[in-house]
Amino acid sequence: MVKIPTRPGEAITGHLAGLPPFAPADMIERTVRGIGKVFALAWLVLVLVTVLAVAERYAPPITAAMAAIFGPNPGTALTELQWHLYAAGFLVALSYAMTVGAHVRIDVLAEHWSLRTKAWVELAGMALFLAPFAVFVLMHAIPFVERSYTLNEVSPSPGGLGGRWIIKSFIIVGFVLILAAALARTMRILNYLFRHRTG
Repeated sequence: MVKIPTRPGEAITGHLAGLPPFAPADMIERTVRGIGKVFALAWLVLVLVTVLAVAERYAPPITAAMAAIFGPNPGTALTELQWHLYAAGFLVALSYAMTVGAHVRIDVLAEHWSLRTKAWVELAGMALFLAPFAVFVLMHAIPFVERSYTLNEVSPSPGGLGGRWIIKSFIIVGFVLILAAALARTMRILNYLFRHRTG
C-alpha cells in the first residue's frame, strides 16, 4: 500500500521510498494532489449521473425533469455526460497517481535494485519516454482543442451535449499535470543523486 505524503517535507513511499524531501518538489506535488482530490469528486458525480440515466428510462417524472434540462432526448446527453466525467477524472487521476507512486509499474527487477539505481532508471524513463510522449500529446492536443472551440463542436448524436471542446481540453489539463508531476519527481531525484550522497 502506498502512503500518501500529506505534510510539507514528508518523503514519498512506494517504489522510490527513501528519497529525501525537497521543498520545491513537495510544493508541486501537493498542488497536483490537491487538483486530483478536487477532481476525485467527478467519480461521485459520475455515480449520480449513472443512477439518473437509469432512472430516466423507467421513471416518467425523472424523464420529464431530465428532458427539461437536456432536451427531448435526455438519455443521449446523460450517457455522454458519463463518459465526459470518466475522461476528466481519469486524465487528472494519472498525475495524482504519479505523485503518490501508485501508477502501474513492473517491479520484478527493480525490487532488488538499490535506491540509487532505481532513481537513475526512473530519471532515464522520464527523460526518454514520459516527457517526450507528454510533449507529443500536447503538441497535437492544443490544435485539436482549438479547432473544436473554433467550430463550436457539438455531439453528432441527436440530443447530445454541446461544447465538445471542454472535454477535449482535459487532454491538455491532464498532460500538463503529468509533466508537472514528472518535473517534481525529476527535481526530487536530482536532489537525491547530486546533493545527498547517502543511499
